[in-house]
Amino acid sequence: MNKRAKKRGQKLAKRWEGFSAQAKEASREHIQENLIQRLPNAKRVRLLILEWCLLIVIIVSLALTQAFWYTQSYATQAYVGGGTYTEATLGKVNSLNPLYAKTSSEKTLSKLMFATLSTIDYSGHVGLGLASSIVPDETSKVWTVKLRDGLKWSDGEPLTLDDVEFTMNLIKDPTVNSNFSSNFAGIKISRTDDALVFTLPSAYVDFDATLNVPILPKHILEDVSPSQLLENNFSAKPVTSGAFAFNAMQSVSAAGEKIIYLVANNNYYKGRPMLESFAVHTYETNDEIVKAMTMGETTATAELSATYRDQLSTELIYEKQTALASGVFAFFNTKSEVLSQATTRQAIRQGIDINQVRSVLGYEFPIDYPILDTQISLKEFPALPAYDLNASKAALTSMAGQNLRLVTIDSGYFPELAEEFKKQLEDLGFKVELTIYAPSQEFLVEVIQTRNYDILLYEVELGADPDLFAYYHSSQTSANGRNLSEYSSYLVDDLIIGARISTNPDLRSAKYQTFLDRWVKDVPAIGIYQTSLVYYFNKNVRNFSEDNRLVYATDRFVDVEYWAVNRAEKNRTP
Repeated sequence: MNKRAKKRGQKLAKRWEGFSAQAKEASREHIQENLIQRLPNAKRVRLLILEWCLLIVIIVSLALTQAFWYTQSYATQAYVGGGTYTEATLGKVNSLNPLYAKTSSEKTLSKLMFATLSTIDYSGHVGLGLASSIVPDETSKVWTVKLRDGLKWSDGEPLTLDDVEFTMNLIKDPTVNSNFSSNFAGIKISRTDDALVFTLPSAYVDFDATLNVPILPKHILEDVSPSQLLENNFSAKPVTSGAFAFNAMQSVSAAGEKIIYLVANNNYYKGRPMLESFAVHTYETNDEIVKAMTMGETTATAELSATYRDQLSTELIYEKQTALASGVFAFFNTKSEVLSQATTRQAIRQGIDINQVRSVLGYEFPIDYPILDTQISLKEFPALPAYDLNASKAALTSMAGQNLRLVTIDSGYFPELAEEFKKQLEDLGFKVELTIYAPSQEFLVEVIQTRNYDILLYEVELGADPDLFAYYHSSQTSANGRNLSEYSSYLVDDLIIGARISTNPDLRSAKYQTFLDRWVKDVPAIGIYQTSLVYYFNKNVRNFSEDNRLVYATDRFVDVEYWAVNRAEKNRTP
């Protein structure tokens, strides 16, 4: 059987070998006959051959072009995760504890590292942060706060109502003396199983805005004495709840320049940021920031006003500008001997060409009232007296030669505004002593707290919703209050309190309308311009959307989880 199969296989092999030899010979003869022997004839049809070759080249080129175009039409440069964003900030970092954030650098770090119960949303109104709900009762005196599920600290520990209650008790403790203490004076805090209850001494319909405060970790700080909170190691190496967690701090110079390195927080309640890390580089002066930006040492800065635009006009640096809910006013000290009479203040306002004052600005965001049209809807804003220099001089005849102390700070447009204000006051017959202070703690103590001025050119925050209590209620004329005009009016006090407690929108609007009428009549201040955030940044990065309505400068970080510095080519879906 095997021998028979072997013989059959040998026969098949011989047949295949013969077939291959025949095919090889036939192919050789075919090539010889149809190609080699005909080559001499190619010269006579060379033009036809060239045309066919060109046609083939054209067809191949069109095919390649179509393939390339197809690929490019569905490819785009998109931002991807990773990379480090470095922002230049102004001022020293003395503590990373958010309850003590005072300088711009500290406030920036607080916003990046710590989430808050409520927050300012994309529309510029109060929204929810760590809280899942913030609900008032029908009187607006009792507010119930519940937290989102599954919240965690950067170290993986749960963030719970225990942390919120612990933080609120710290804020209320007088030995802590935090930036938020005055907001919670007289407020009682109690606990239910799943909520924290705030009982206010009087109704306040915008109390949810007050809850825009950072929360501290009880499991880290519960054994620390409140009086020792600032000195605790937490101030140098905190556990966080915001978009970024602390990584390291580097001292760059003996003058206090530092770089604080942050890393993306995997436990952030909005989701892990696209950026791998965020660095905050602190500087002592604006000129140092300008140099850092032009040298490409930092990605962006929010510290420079539009006056620095020419120094940063390079192809690599872009600029965006958006209005904030803050305003610069000329505050008249109504307790001043010279300005105590409303008729004097009225005459000064009539003699100040406010448009000429505003002309020194590099942009146009004028402000005439202490309430913004974005905060509340009013039927109409009261008319302001028209500029009339001669009428003003006639009314101020008896004040000729009186001394006025005009004070401001050395920042942005303030010096130029003050010089123009001084010139116009001198045209009205006053002798003006202008003092420009460095923005510092010394200025706050020696000028603001003592009200050591007749007229103060200064910026104040107006907030997401109108609340005039801090700046115009008579209870805030003390050294620690913010009534910079030392303005006092029983009618105004009643209007402010009435608007604070009213849950009826129409009634609130009516009270604010009446307040503005009185404000225009009594002239405790003159509005100059609405503050804006000027943001300089490297053109190759993505940061906050210009569609966001910002209330405070740090609200630019509301969408920081989407910021990016890296880009890659990706295909779009056809």
